[in-house]
Amino acid sequence: MTINPNSRSLTVDHVAHFLPDLDAASSALTRLGFTLTPLSAQSHRLHEGGPLQPAGTANRCVMLKNGYLEYLTPTHDTPNARQLRDAIARYTGVHLIAFGTQAPAADFERLEREGFSPLPPIALQRQADTPNGEATARFTVVRVPPNVMAEGRIQYCQHHTPEVVWQSRWTSHANGAVGLAGVLLCVENPAQAAQRYARFTGLTALSKGDFWLLNTAHGYLLFGSPAALQCWLGVHAPAMPWIAGYVIDSRDMTATRKTTDGHSLGEQLCVTLPETLGGVMLFQKSGMALPDAL
Repeated sequence: MTINPNSRSLTVDHVAHFLPDLDAASSALTRLGFTLTPLSAQSHRLHEGGPLQPAGTANRCVMLKNGYLEYLTPTHDTPNARQLRDAIARYTGVHLIAFGTQAPAADFERLEREGFSPLPPIALQRQADTPNGEATARFTVVRVPPNVMAEGRIQYCQHHTPEVVWQSRWTSHANGAVGLAGVLLCVENPAQAAQRYARFTGLTALSKGDFWLLNTAHGYLLFGSPAALQCWLGVHAPAMPWIAGYVIDSRDMTATRKTTDGHSLGEQLCVTLPETLGGVMLFQKSGMALPDAL
């Protein structure tokens, strides 16, 4: 199991699709060569010491050796579930980016200082099967109010039980996927969006030709305009702004090509996901720093 390589720095921990039909999405992911965790209902405490309440959502995950992919669906009528349904009404696909952190209190203070009006940290948990029986996966999550970050739910996540989340039996995939390398964001003004995320994270935004880049200790965010993403990946934004997809490291690109129906972009393979998932996956050989487009 590989967790954050630098526990004192931010990483790209995971991304999440918001989905109306998790069963159909799960079937599509299995056909793409992914191993999925079992369905798990989520619960949360909205403030420290408060009662444990159903979040109204459930998930399955694709666990990678570095980072993971989450697939979330609303299950009940709760504020959290209504946020998912509102997002799905815009488009089916990625609506959440979580930065991995070991210092959520410091992240909260930075968000307050930078004017993002963060919500009180949330204690989130879900049950998970382990070889030794059921266990509770626990997280501290720092969020900002809806619409403060126009691209979606952009948050911080601290893992308290990584051994429950990253189980080795879930990290082997027929398509060779081993890591979440980056996230692709389609925005009207890449420079402005990247600078806003720089304030959000305390990191530095860099100009890269038609794109802007934000590097973390592991993983990056890449900001491009609709024209730039269309020219590069051949995709059309279903709404703006749009978290278009993500970049996945593969240990074996031959296996990736055998299990996914993608088209080559230099040394990468671009997979346009079915409507049940939404967006794109860009596979690349593990260890590649940035996509060929940069």
